[in-house]
Amino acid sequence: MRILQRCVASSCVLLFGCVLAAQDGATLYKGFCASCHDAGVERAPNRESLKAMSPERVLATMETGAMVPMAGRLSAAERRALAEFLTGKTLGQTIPPPQGICTAAPGDLTDWTAAPHWTGWGANLANTRFQDTVVAGITAADVPRLKLKWVFGFPGDTGSIAQPTIAAGRVFVGSQGGRVYSLSASTGCVYWWFDTPAMVRTAIILGRIGAESNLRLAAYFGDTAAAVYAVEAATGKLMWKSKVDPHPAAVLTGSPTFYDGRLYVPVASREEAYAIASAYQCCSFRGSVVALDGATGKHIWKSYTISEEARPTTKNKVGTQLWGPSGAAIWSAPTVDIKRRLLYVTTGDNYSDPPTTGSDAFMAMDLESGKIVWSRQMTAADAWTVACRMPDTTNCPDSNGPDFDFGAPPILISLPNGRRALVAGQKSGVVHAVDPDKNGEVIWQTRVGKGGTLGGIEWGSASDESHVYIALSDVVRISIPNSFSTELDPRHGGGMFALGLEKGERVWDAPPLGCGARTKCSPAQSAAVSAIPGVAFSGSMDGHLRAYSTKDGTILWDFDTARRYKTVNGIEASGGSLDGAGPAIAGGMLLVNSGYGVWGGMPGNVLLAFSIDGK
Repeated sequence: MRILQRCVASSCVLLFGCVLAAQDGATLYKGFCASCHDAGVERAPNRESLKAMSPERVLATMETGAMVPMAGRLSAAERRALAEFLTGKTLGQTIPPPQGICTAAPGDLTDWTAAPHWTGWGANLANTRFQDTVVAGITAADVPRLKLKWVFGFPGDTGSIAQPTIAAGRVFVGSQGGRVYSLSASTGCVYWWFDTPAMVRTAIILGRIGAESNLRLAAYFGDTAAAVYAVEAATGKLMWKSKVDPHPAAVLTGSPTFYDGRLYVPVASREEAYAIASAYQCCSFRGSVVALDGATGKHIWKSYTISEEARPTTKNKVGTQLWGPSGAAIWSAPTVDIKRRLLYVTTGDNYSDPPTTGSDAFMAMDLESGKIVWSRQMTAADAWTVACRMPDTTNCPDSNGPDFDFGAPPILISLPNGRRALVAGQKSGVVHAVDPDKNGEVIWQTRVGKGGTLGGIEWGSASDESHVYIALSDVVRISIPNSFSTELDPRHGGGMFALGLEKGERVWDAPPLGCGARTKCSPAQSAAVSAIPGVAFSGSMDGHLRAYSTKDGTILWDFDTARRYKTVNGIEASGGSLDGAGPAIAGGMLLVNSGYGVWGGMPGNVLLAFSIDGK
């Protein structure tokens, strides 16, 4: 869903670098990249942001990340030279500073499920993102007393969007720089770290594997190079690594789900962004779920959201061969139905013609075999690529969107009338409830926003026994006169809603508060919601984390995360926009990431830990 943009087509591709022709970094930056990175162009980090990154992060983006198709023509030496020039730092293995390393021995993880915990994306197999009072350790009356306990800084990063996990006195979290950390929940010091070659934005999933006489606790996660890792939760030692999709654009953004010894991995891709180049043969990726053996990483089954492989279709106006059908990525965590032994997912849009019925849909798969049991499409004929919003629309499919895919996972709930439902918000601005026991039959649909390519409901909602709590993005960008760039509109976007589970009626809504005096800001609420009894938490692109009363939407607590911090690991760090993941809540603590430096959002690189009175 997060997409690239390109400006000055002959000279600059945006994100973390440029297409270069020689090795003189300074000269080439001035000639080919400054027009984007020095001009505030959308999605292009400015020089200050680039300098704050680590050279390893920039290099990884060119070699295993979003810049691979554009930087592939560079030699290894050129890519390394560019990374060092842009950051002003020398490449080399980086380790956490000594003051950030734990000196006390970690606690035992053996009985981690017996203690309060938040593991995975949704805190449970149903993806409700809800914690009861006992597990949360925080009541509605406690919320106004939440204060910072500690702050951890991610070195060299400009974004912080991975869902934290809390278990047995530890915090597990991935980073933009590809490093996974195990931290002390009480102090934020580092027990261990594990490096991958690409960003880790999935939640860390804990699962027991092996025989009763030799049980081991694994920590599972995926990276944006479509690889899944299992490491020992106690030590960070690699147990296995498994590539789940060979497509060069494949990524893992949705968190895997662990159940009964198996890991279920959702697969997405960047291919709709690669289509901005008219010479790119768009498109061939298909979304899928891959079931892995939790002990070995062995592939058990793979089920695609589009049944047929892409085939050559037509040629575009510059003679490039096009392919289809494609797309229907799975951006979010699967939901497990223990009762019916089914796995539920929501899917993204198509990338090329012909559109399919598997896009923009709720989908049910058999846990054992991966067979698709039923599928229910919410928006038909939604084929879209980034080229559709560019001056050169060569690789825009004929249907041209509207790009109303799902980024939010389905929440499995029991209704007061005894019926069950899967509830998920869509980028269309509509929240849907479908019946998992009647092949996805629609129960209700409620519109809460206008929707758009970055609008509607982005990353997910939370639900208790009676309501679902919805945060609305509906971000708006405005063009800057005489420029290729745009900036966030501080007057539009955002809002919080409570809907009744049985009928989808609007119980209350809380309008956004706006950006106040903060410039280049959006009140859009794109991040996932988390809830405890009486309170729903929502982060905003304006940097605020707010607690809403589930009775009437009154704001009970408001913390502005967009500031500089003194971190426990001595890293220069600040907060920024909140996007992607939401708070993890367990054992009297609330943890949330702050920083989202793309689409005009405020960069940041912190993990914030709150507790009652900061104790």
